[in-house]
Amino acid sequence: MKKNYRNVAIIAHVDHGKTTLVDQLLQAGGVYRANEEVTERAMDSMDLEREKGITIRAKNASIHWHGITINIVDTPGHADFGGEVERIMGMVDGVLLLVDAADGPQAQTRFVLKKALQHNLKLVVVINKIDRDHARPAHVHDQVLELLLELHADEEQFNAPFIYASARDGYAMRAPSDPRENMTPLLEAIVTHIPPPAVRAREPFRMLVSNLDWSDYVGRIAIGKVLSGHLDEGDPAWCILPDGRRKRGVITKIFEFSGLGTSQSIVAAAGNIVGLSGFEDACIGATLAANEDQDAIPFTAIDPPTIQMLFRVNDGPLAGRDGKYLTARHLRERLVRETRGNVSLGMADTEWPNVFRVSARGELQIAILVEQMRREGFEVLVSRPEIIPHEENGRRLEPFESLWLDVPNNRLGDVLQQLAGRRAQVLDMVHHGARVHLEAVIPTRGLIGLEGDLTNLTGGEAVLTHLFKEYGPLAGPMAGRNSGTLVATHNGVATAYALDQLQQRGRLFIGPGDQVYEGMIVGENPRAEDMPVNPTRTKHLTNVRSHGEGKGIMLEPPVVMSLEQALEYIADDEYVEATPHFLRLRKQVLNATLRKRAAQAGAASVT
Repeated sequence: MKKNYRNVAIIAHVDHGKTTLVDQLLQAGGVYRANEEVTERAMDSMDLEREKGITIRAKNASIHWHGITINIVDTPGHADFGGEVERIMGMVDGVLLLVDAADGPQAQTRFVLKKALQHNLKLVVVINKIDRDHARPAHVHDQVLELLLELHADEEQFNAPFIYASARDGYAMRAPSDPRENMTPLLEAIVTHIPPPAVRAREPFRMLVSNLDWSDYVGRIAIGKVLSGHLDEGDPAWCILPDGRRKRGVITKIFEFSGLGTSQSIVAAAGNIVGLSGFEDACIGATLAANEDQDAIPFTAIDPPTIQMLFRVNDGPLAGRDGKYLTARHLRERLVRETRGNVSLGMADTEWPNVFRVSARGELQIAILVEQMRREGFEVLVSRPEIIPHEENGRRLEPFESLWLDVPNNRLGDVLQQLAGRRAQVLDMVHHGARVHLEAVIPTRGLIGLEGDLTNLTGGEAVLTHLFKEYGPLAGPMAGRNSGTLVATHNGVATAYALDQLQQRGRLFIGPGDQVYEGMIVGENPRAEDMPVNPTRTKHLTNVRSHGEGKGIMLEPPVVMSLEQALEYIADDEYVEATPHFLRLRKQVLNATLRKRAAQAGAASVT
């Protein structure tokens, strides 16, 4: 039975075409009828994934080809979601490494490939987008081989087959000169070079939980690859939690993956990737076993989080007007629920009952969480990201990242100055045409706000990627935001008359008619200090005609920040107030007198 299964993950850098390739494999595997409309990027099932064009959560699909079930796991390509990649490595027996035919291996390619090699997974390399005008398949082929050597691949992994494809146009080839027909060469490579799962069918049932799902009918569904034995619907089983506790349960439903969905099955067979319901306490890293005395399956520890933020109950004057989940209980339950399904995310209580500390791989990962919570109806205050220090042999260390930059040649000086201010060390610099490729090592805290600053410096032409490198000695002090803010002193509605006066002092973040309150940040002051302003001021009526009577007020459009930009922009004494329909910036202490008193005492309080 195990020979009829192939379990494979697709790994790649961001925007190298993973999800589009899955679309083509699903179509080649007969998931869609001949007259059925094919959904583009079908595996990107979350609204945020479709909007941002990235994969956030690892997801399963399955195709049946020539009597063989090929279970496919689509994984994220962004470094912040690397935990999603790491936890599914134990669920597959091989990987498709997808590389852009023009860009070649990128930062995240190195990360995910390293994890796959550490798990001794078999490899099939797919050089995608060979239809591009600037495609360099031969050069990229050599780059992949160099990367395999650098990552100490064994002989079999180094001799992995190469497939040349265009996922967009729906064809794959064993050589660039072959006919461009369909995806059959890739499917044949998967069946031939990815081995069947190594299982022990005669031993009692065991399965490592690598993913979780939820059904309104059966509750929590534990997903993983069956490593030994088999289990029938209705059989008793034991859940061995990561902390060693063992809980007995009964398998109520068994699901197999079929196409983009699931189908009910009566047996969980060795080698297959299945979903099992019946254990509400099941979590990622838990072992499901037939007997109580069986050993737990080791769960490979993932790389630790490097940044943290404070999540706090919204206590501003406008709290409760937009969302429906407002209390500390709602907030804590939501964060705990997220950590159960996202192993690279951590949550801890603080000394304040309405404040929680959330740790993650990167600010984008937390920003995605906040955006999801907004859409679910939560209101929350989020602080500026800060690094998680690391203690080793009595020394205080901080995380460092490898940084790769591609910037215009005429902005190189400004970029180097920006990197120097963030304690980055440039390791390599390569000029190619009108652009420069930089490689550097930078403290993780130096990355906070870097993308926004480089976007402003280069007119949006900078491209950067980064990857966790190591912990090292503290790099020293780092300059923060070099501008101040315009802070509202009154509650009310912003008026065009007041904003007309304020726009002469800096950029505005609000427009006329917006609700404001004391302590809310309504704009940016070019000078370093904060400036108190009254955006609700109205013109006093008199019976004397003024010189400008009848002249219309011309306001510049306000600066509208995304959630990620807002989190990068705020200072240590500020919050982002996120509600379902509004993003506001505010001071942690709203009252000006109390804020000044707290600043004199040393720092603003979060209480």
